[in-house]
Amino acid sequence: MKKCRFGIQLISLVAVAFGLLTIKEGGTVLFGGEVAQAAAGDYVLFVLWFNFLAGFAYVIAGIGLWLRRRWASWLAVAIAAATALVFAAFGAHIYTGGAYEMRTVFAMSLRTLVWVTIAAIAWRSLLSGACGRDAG
Repeated sequence: MKKCRFGIQLISLVAVAFGLLTIKEGGTVLFGGEVAQAAAGDYVLFVLWFNFLAGFAYVIAGIGLWLRRRWASWLAVAIAAATALVFAAFGAHIYTGGAYEMRTVFAMSLRTLVWVTIAAIAWRSLLSGACGRDAG
């Protein structure tokens, strides 16, 4: 049971930290003016807006996971799925010749990997019953 609790606490801290960094970085480009936008290079607006808004969901999911709420597992699954869909749409943008930064490819790969991992751990820990009965 301690191992399960540690795993949930770890992923919840990762989710909150990842969310706060995402909000800060996305907000800087969206609202930081021309200098911040120029520094971002060929960013893709729909990916930037998705990531910025998703940052708030990351924080909410992280708090829910810390509190061991079952709904947070579902939110983590939804975040992972939505991130994968946006990543696929970003791939279509690239395929059709749209401008992009290679760092966005790496960032979306990392986001997808992180959220699939968080969702899998949360699912196993809070929804499958592998870690005992938790608050709902």
